[in-house]
Amino acid sequence: MEWDEFGQWGRRVADWAQDYRKTVGEHPVRARTEPGEILDALPATPPEQGEAMEGIFRDFEEIVMPGITHWQHPRFFAYFTSNAAAPSVLAEFLVSAIAPQCMLWQTSPAATEMETRMMDWLRQALDLPNEYQGVIQDSASSATLAAVLTMREKALNWQGNDQGLFGQRQLRVYCSSEVHTSIDRAIWVAGIGQQNLVRVPIKGDWRGMDPDALEAAIKADLEAGLQPAGLILCVGGTGTGATDPVDQCLDIAKKYNLYSHVDAAWAGSAMICPEFRHYWPGIDRADSIVFNPHKWLGVQFDCSAHFLRDPDDLVRTLAISPEYLKTHGKDGIINYSEWSVPLGRRFRALKIWFLIRTYGLEGLRERLRNHVAWSEQLHDRLAAEPDFEIVTRPMWSLWTFRFVPSSEGGTSVLYNPDELNQRLVDAINDDGRTYLTQTRVDGDLVIRFQAGQFDTTEEDVMMAFDVITEIARGLDI
Repeated sequence: MEWDEFGQWGRRVADWAQDYRKTVGEHPVRARTEPGEILDALPATPPEQGEAMEGIFRDFEEIVMPGITHWQHPRFFAYFTSNAAAPSVLAEFLVSAIAPQCMLWQTSPAATEMETRMMDWLRQALDLPNEYQGVIQDSASSATLAAVLTMREKALNWQGNDQGLFGQRQLRVYCSSEVHTSIDRAIWVAGIGQQNLVRVPIKGDWRGMDPDALEAAIKADLEAGLQPAGLILCVGGTGTGATDPVDQCLDIAKKYNLYSHVDAAWAGSAMICPEFRHYWPGIDRADSIVFNPHKWLGVQFDCSAHFLRDPDDLVRTLAISPEYLKTHGKDGIINYSEWSVPLGRRFRALKIWFLIRTYGLEGLRERLRNHVAWSEQLHDRLAAEPDFEIVTRPMWSLWTFRFVPSSEGGTSVLYNPDELNQRLVDAINDDGRTYLTQTRVDGDLVIRFQAGQFDTTEEDVMMAFDVITEIARGLDI
């Protein structure tokens, strides 16, 4: 296809996308193909000659789409939704057409300067102090890796990158048992090692880190000749929405000179609403904070907002400036490639600009508040049902439950509760009207609900009650 045909196909693709998003709720949420089905439908060898776009697009519809799980479905209540609001999609279309590589200021000044401004817009939306500066990473995983590398370098007096870890003091990083597995990967990649990731016990309704246990672990490591390096806190963990007591834990981090990173990948979006900020008291003392606008806020994936109290520490950890990457004769510029692990960078700020200008912060707040309110309504309805047990209470719009049926006389039915609840969540997802996932709480398998799809409605959320109860009571126990 040549560029003189692009407009025709661009219009056709735009029309297709509009129709898809208007009717996505009519599809089963989860793909229904079997393993290997898509692979077998694709030719084993590449074509020697070019093919017409008509045939390629037809195959897209007939081969690819049946194997797509519809993340933009209004009844997608699994994981954390990766949203893609309409203005954000348009921005991505433009970025794809322009196709800039935004590694340096000079390789696209607009991308760099818009990133600076958009990160400050987000900082203001979260009511973070003026001294925080931000960078857009591809994911919270990358932001966490950057934070772990920084805490490693600071603890080693900036010698790790130069000398390696051989012969250095054994470093220790602290987190709760509720953090995302991206923390583990960051520890691996940074060379600190899984055995040096200290899991601090949790307590309380928020399932957050026990500050007394944290300080005891740090003291024990110091007495053993180990080097405490950093603290990673969780605000809105993936499993149950677990949230650490930020202020108490940061007091301890400051006391022992630990670099602190707060992972609020999902729940950070909610902090544009002032009434939710009590979940992260003292956040203004964290060294590093990350949240994903591409989750709950509505920005097209990928887009992770990484805030830093002192960006110089991160730049000192990651920056490399060979001659061919230098910009001569320009003062006061930022090269964001020095703030992230990859050198290459996409123009991610444009979709934030489109989104916030289209809806405004108040429009985005209204959506988030609705998701929380509707999720709490669903929680209350299911909690009143005799065969269901709430396991963890709502944290924003996320909570967990179990199906615990008993006989009519009140006698306990003999069944394996983990097996039964796995059967239930599988049956719900096979049904197609909605999509949930499971997790474990204190070793028990539970079912997880989270509302956050950008276009979901109260009716969509309430339908989950009908689906859950109908399928649960139809199971053969």
